Amino acid sequence: MRPATIAKSASARSERPQLLGLSGDVSHWTVLKSLLPFIWPAGRRDLRIEVVGACVVLLLAKLVTVAVPVAFKWVTDWLASDLAGPEVAAGKHLALGVAMLIVAYGVGRVLMMVLNQVRDLLFTRVGQHAIRELNNRTFRHLHTLSLRFHLERRTGGLSRVIERGTRGIDLILRMGVLQLAPTVIEMLLVAALLVYYFDWSYVVILIATIAFYMWFTFAASERRIAIRREMNESDTDANTKAIDSLLNFETVKYFGNEDAEARRYDASMARYEKAAVKTYYSLGVLNSGQAAIFTAGMTLVMWLAAEGVMAGTHTVGDFVLINAVMIQLYQPLNFMGMVYREIKQGLVDLETMFALLGQQPEVEDKPGAKPLEVRDGAVRFDHVSFSYEGDREILHDVSFEVPAGQMVAIVGPSGAGKSTISRILFRFYDITKGRVTIDGQDIRDVTQTSLRRAIGVVPQDTVLFNDTILYNIRYGRPDATDAEVHEAARLAQIDRFIATLPQGYATMVGERGLKLSGGEKQRVAIARTLLKGPPILMLDEATSALDSHTEKEIQDAIDRVAANRTTLVIAHRLSTIVQADNIIVLDKGRLVEQGTHAELIARNGLYASLWNRQRQAEKAREELAAALEAAASPVPGRPTDEERPGVKVAYGEPESF
Repeated sequence: MRPATIAKSASARSERPQLLGLSGDVSHWTVLKSLLPFIWPAGRRDLRIEVVGACVVLLLAKLVTVAVPVAFKWVTDWLASDLAGPEVAAGKHLALGVAMLIVAYGVGRVLMMVLNQVRDLLFTRVGQHAIRELNNRTFRHLHTLSLRFHLERRTGGLSRVIERGTRGIDLILRMGVLQLAPTVIEMLLVAALLVYYFDWSYVVILIATIAFYMWFTFAASERRIAIRREMNESDTDANTKAIDSLLNFETVKYFGNEDAEARRYDASMARYEKAAVKTYYSLGVLNSGQAAIFTAGMTLVMWLAAEGVMAGTHTVGDFVLINAVMIQLYQPLNFMGMVYREIKQGLVDLETMFALLGQQPEVEDKPGAKPLEVRDGAVRFDHVSFSYEGDREILHDVSFEVPAGQMVAIVGPSGAGKSTISRILFRFYDITKGRVTIDGQDIRDVTQTSLRRAIGVVPQDTVLFNDTILYNIRYGRPDATDAEVHEAARLAQIDRFIATLPQGYATMVGERGLKLSGGEKQRVAIARTLLKGPPILMLDEATSALDSHTEKEIQDAIDRVAANRTTLVIAHRLSTIVQADNIIVLDKGRLVEQGTHAELIARNGLYASLWNRQRQAEKAREELAAALEAAASPVPGRPTDEERPGVKVAYGEPESF
């Protein structure tokens, strides 16, 4: 491969992991070794038997394949011999022998096809099982990776990697096992056949032809792989942009940027188009070169065979045999070029998938970690410091306690570190210093599954599955009955809204819940958390998207549910946490104040400043609303539009004067 091609290929490799938020690279050999356990699965004796059966049938099929041209040679020699002349044409035993050979030839060709189909059928279950297992492992692994990875990755590109990885497994298994191995066996059998019927010079020509053919194929294919990588990168980039744009459909409309999005997408597709044209051009060169090389080798051995016939050292059947063998060998050899290209492409497609599997989770259970035992549900942050990256600390030496059964609120300006506390408690990240405990148990010493089972979270930004309302509420506890789901919906004040829908609980909520309003999504999130029924509640401004009336109703419901639970509230709207048992005030990652609402107001510090600012903003909104209402009300003594003579209101504008 030329240095420029190698550099381009290396560049493509380095860009691909960056595009998907991955690090590192995976070699082709590592990919092949990693696939072996899927082809020879441990604990699956039935699949292993099918693999062995497929290999036996494969060998039988190739023996029949090589035997077919030999039968063709015998028929030809018999017909061309003096015994087949007119003077013995009436000999029934001779005619019967020719007929039997012809029938054997036909049966051999049919049997060759049948055995190949049986081989494919036996290996189908193995291949499909391998695809399923690898996809399932990748899917599970994605859910073990850290929140940081999922915040940095690009969904469209990641889905494309998994899609191409699935196709890559199929290509490698189908081409490598069902095409490459049979072709190698057939070449060995053909070489033995040439030695038996001819001499070593034919084998030398055959080996030289195949070697030159393979060299050309591999060299040309390597150049095509670099182009194919470029195609993959452009395809991934285009798909990522398309999905990102469609997920942000409303934002695109808000700013009227449809043309800009189309241009952005088209730029990626233009790169894909250019790479695709190069791919098909290089394919034409490859196919032409392969045909020229093989035809040259076949012509040379046929020339030698023809000279042997003229010299009397070979028969006409030998000439037919060498022609039939070479033509029959050309097809798998031609496949060999395609097999190499497809296997290489499958390996390229699987590279990033295995790089993904090699990505280590940032947060892992300790060896021998035990389940969390929640007795009272007391939460304690003990001198906690944390930074997302580098030396930029988000939390600095923060200590506080949430006693069992009490409600503690966390407030502060934007960027103070409020949401970081919820992520630490849920163990999306591990802290830099200090300890976080629940009933005295360090959350790093217990299993993540048991920790997260004990905590119910209502996030500020609610995202729903593209399924029914019933499914999204029941997601809090999949084994809940319909009656329990309905009760959770009632407590979350969404049952009356659901009753107005034509399909009720069977109503689809759309992609990410876009068919519901912000308040409706929030209430579904509250309902599924209530259904989960955890001993610890964590509310990240759970009523931020609701109107004042609904907020009061849901706040009352939350108060009732939180009465016997430890509750941590991250609040932006201070009016929702006035009744909290303790209020913690953060500023720039430090705990600067704590106490009850009355105590903090009396202290006249940061909390009091935030409270006064919000009260002034609310008062200004109330005054504006009152002014608008007054402007819309009729003024005594002033005629309304309907009362003015000669004026008829239609869509807010006068029809005539």
